[in-house]
Amino acid sequence: MSAPSTSLPAATPVIAIHGGAGTLSRASIRPEQAEAYLASLREILQAGQAVLAAGGSAVDAVCLAVQMLEDCPLFNAGHGSVFTAAETHELDAAVMDGHRLAAGAVAGVSRIRNPIAAARAVMAHGQHVLMAGAGAEALAREAGLAEVDPRYFSTDTRRAQLHAARARAAGAVLDHDGAAALATAPAPLDEARKMGTVGAVALDAHGHLAAATSTGGMTNKRPGRVGDSPLIGSGTYADDRTAAVSCTGHGEAFIRVSAAHDVCARMAYGGASLEAATQAVVHTALPAIAGTGGLIAVDRHGNVCLPFNTEGMYRGHARVGEDAHAFIFR
Repeated sequence: MSAPSTSLPAATPVIAIHGGAGTLSRASIRPEQAEAYLASLREILQAGQAVLAAGGSAVDAVCLAVQMLEDCPLFNAGHGSVFTAAETHELDAAVMDGHRLAAGAVAGVSRIRNPIAAARAVMAHGQHVLMAGAGAEALAREAGLAEVDPRYFSTDTRRAQLHAARARAAGAVLDHDGAAALATAPAPLDEARKMGTVGAVALDAHGHLAAATSTGGMTNKRPGRVGDSPLIGSGTYADDRTAAVSCTGHGEAFIRVSAAHDVCARMAYGGASLEAATQAVVHTALPAIAGTGGLIAVDRHGNVCLPFNTEGMYRGHARVGEDAHAFIFR
């Protein structure tokens, strides 16, 4: 299935990434902590930027960026993923090609080293869009993707966060990074404001858009819970006619408003600009149902928007031929 072709003006290729909304508070974060996150974001942006500069596709760029985010223990995806209430890992990921409206996603996997690669394998296979659990892992195995012992995803930081959540008897804790264990101040994080997802969106030299998202889920979540990240239209969406979007936040709220697709729908059917559409979703639609988080988006003209309604969001962008820019707070 292909999106109707349109004559697109030439735009400079660009990539944007996020490492989750909700961060260490500005008051408690140490300079070295902030720089660790910013340095990782810049490195990943530069890698994606290099793909685009060499004429690579938006799909290649976003999948590389998300795979690097999965490999970095600072973020809640891949290595460094949070624990479920059963002290296991359940990982989700999705990718969408805005040129063909092709998509692939996996949910509840625990042995695939890079879930985003498995999501891309589902998209390449073409028969289905979303595969879960053992079926997704079997498809990844057939595709020759690397498998790991589930302990690969574990870190001392994540285990400590699970035990702390249990001790507080606070139920599920939204989380995305290893910041709690890195901070020296007591209770450095408001556990209710940390959302765990990574993602990337890009526009390539051919005018094509793509989006990719990956997550380790929620600390102390009920096993089997699936959030918005692998759901096409909720946490991930791309359409060359409008925009590419990757979300991060309280997944249930993003599912209820179909957040990623809503951005594109506001543009396609209401004529909204990327900025107006993303602001409406993040600051109106989500808060109306107590939804917190943010998203990153790029449109077919190369405009980039990175809105969020939390204290911060690990994020950045890089245009080909320009410096990479990374941010945490407003």
